[in-house]
Amino acid sequence: MAQELYTRTNQKIYFAGLALEALGKAQDSRAMNAQAQTQAERESALFHLYGALLGLCHEIGGYYRLPQATALRAEQLLSREVLATIAIPELAELVELAEQPETWLAQLLRAYADLFRPPVATKAPKGDVTQPLIQAVSLDEPEAPALSREELEGWRQNLKRLVVRFREGLSEC
Repeated sequence: MAQELYTRTNQKIYFAGLALEALGKAQDSRAMNAQAQTQAERESALFHLYGALLGLCHEIGGYYRLPQATALRAEQLLSREVLATIAIPELAELVELAEQPETWLAQLLRAYADLFRPPVATKAPKGDVTQPLIQAVSLDEPEAPALSREELEGWRQNLKRLVVRFREGLSEC
């Protein structure tokens, strides 16, 4: 395989697609470990989407010969500090998307960061001490909604469109 920067981005987008296919199969599965498979494929897709974003950042950084071109985290390139050193339109667009909390890119970055946060136990408010200590609980209480396959696929498609558009602009010079 060629050692061009774009190959890693392409790989990661492809791997995310494979993980999303596997996620769909896991969601339709009736296997005993279907829930674990679903979570594993969801996290795999998110991991590869982040890797594709990082690959795109490396492509942009390499094209403009930025000192941060080999950053290990996308956030190191997606900052106003980097933009202050040199005006890069592709990077400016990514930074703008990353800073707007409602955008797909900001949501992707947040979801990826959440993979590394430890679980937090919910704290029940202090109740009446005269009430019994044993309480009935429901195991069917809804958790925070997990990322849907459709949402992850939407992020993948948005990233693919961005990659194609940026590459067209970067190759015009």
